[in-house]
Amino acid sequence: MDLERLAVETREITEEIIERSGIKRGQVFVLGLSSSEVNGGVIGKNSSQEIGEVIVKTVLESLTRRGVYLAVQGCEHLNRALVVERELSEKLDLDEVSVLPTLQAGGSGQVAAFKYMTDPVVVEFIKAFAGLDIGDTAIGMHVKHVQVPLRPSRRELGGAHVTALASRPKLIGGARASYVTDAMRKA
Repeated sequence: MDLERLAVETREITEEIIERSGIKRGQVFVLGLSSSEVNGGVIGKNSSQEIGEVIVKTVLESLTRRGVYLAVQGCEHLNRALVVERELSEKLDLDEVSVLPTLQAGGSGQVAAFKYMTDPVVVEFIKAFAGLDIGDTAIGMHVKHVQVPLRPSRRELGGAHVTALASRPKLIGGARASYVTDAMRKA
């Protein structure tokens, strides 16, 4: 795997999703990552620490420049708990859980998050504004309603399928209501 190319492609995808989602400073972006899938394998069967580090570091750099928080989702062995900065956990009054992610429980993305974040903790749930799913890791449970699928221009990263989600406010009120125009609503 060409790790330099992986970083370039990850940055392109991340920047596109940041722009298209309209995520703002202080909001949360969730990342689901299967390094096994990126490496051309099957999710959960061949985690790569190197791949996890390249992707998490690249995504974190793009988000940090904009003041957006990263939450890295773990695998089903940790009930898809998330690694976040303690600052975010305290700001949102999230419930911290006691676990240290490994390659086999949590995955390479969470292990990398512990390496690159300033003061990482693991929390059980979060409501992110948007997110990136690399390898069909099912991030939807951590993106607030109403979810809007975003199809990145680059649909694969290595061997992994790539999708993304953003969110928009719910439309309520029925036929008599008027709505503010937002970038996520389709015509």
